[in-house]
Amino acid sequence: MRVLIVDDHAVVRSGLKLVLEAEDGIEPVGEAGTARDAILEARSTKPDVILLDVVLPDQSGLEAIPTLLREHPDLKILVLSMQDDPQYVREAFAAGASGYVLKEAADSDVVQALREVADGGRYVHPELGARLVAAESEERKRAEEDPLSEREGEVLRLLALGHTNQEIAKQLFISVRTAETHRAHIMQKLRLSSRAELVRYALERGLLEQ
Repeated sequence: MRVLIVDDHAVVRSGLKLVLEAEDGIEPVGEAGTARDAILEARSTKPDVILLDVVLPDQSGLEAIPTLLREHPDLKILVLSMQDDPQYVREAFAAGASGYVLKEAADSDVVQALREVADGGRYVHPELGARLVAAESEERKRAEEDPLSEREGEVLRLLALGHTNQEIAKQLFISVRTAETHRAHIMQKLRLSSRAELVRYALERGLLEQ
């Protein structure tokens, strides 16, 4: 397994390199301290996996992932980060990463994560995985209580106050077509068929008191 190490701290790169060199079947083939250098190094070293930090001086590591994968479709990316917010995990996987491990993890965890993503699997640091499940559960609960998105809630309130689609579009800085689409989604999600029902729903939720 050929691994490219990307982190803006030279001491971190050196430490990771020593850890990987001690492992059978793993070869650190290059280092980079910026997203730009990571892209250039990937072109020249042809790694199997990139160990990628999130916070880089020129560009977020997550922002660099699409470019790296576009140039190297078979590449696997393991994000190594201090960021322990589940939102970063979701963004990393949405960008195309195959794994996410915390910098506080033990060396053995980093090696295990590398081997798993190299074999085509997905890896999330166990502690983060638990938080991610909890966060998604909470989001599902909120969605069940209120099926509307924040923007749909804004549109609903303005509709209930008697504003036209044109007026809503102007107030929310969106197109009239987008306002119409939001209105259609609101009616569909809430299973409403008239403005009177919409106003009643808004009153029951206290939306007109804001």
